[in-house]
Amino acid sequence: MKVLRILLIILGIFGLIGVRMVEESLFYDPFLSYFHAADKNAQFPDFEWSKLIINYIFRFLLNLALSALIVHFIFKNKEYTMQAVVLMVLVFAITFPIYLYCIHTKFEIGYLFSFYMRRFVIQPLILLLIIPLFYYRKQLLKKVKN
Repeated sequence: MKVLRILLIILGIFGLIGVRMVEESLFYDPFLSYFHAADKNAQFPDFEWSKLIINYIFRFLLNLALSALIVHFIFKNKEYTMQAVVLMVLVFAITFPIYLYCIHTKFEIGYLFSFYMRRFVIQPLILLLIIPLFYYRKQLLKKVKN
């Protein structure tokens, strides 16, 4: 059973890596090449709002499912899994409109700010905070029980 759990965690991690590796072919995101350009004066790309929003939401849902899988099998706790999902949805609900505003203003708010807002939208960065947070909580609960 422990081997299956570890394999599912690894599957989730490789799933997140896979999403990142095939992002150019899987998702519509004209800002990939824009942000990959070393020159910050790159031409602001033309894009379709609806297609862009749908693809960002699709990518978020893929990352959310894989992240929830990872959290669930690390901690074997449905409550932690649900809390992780709520936290990830909350972060997305905050950062996505901000990033869309950055796009709307053609990144006038700042190139780096827009770049990092995009990171929170397209990457499961919050997972890197959730796992240590839940691990710490689990350790505290063990101490309280003893």
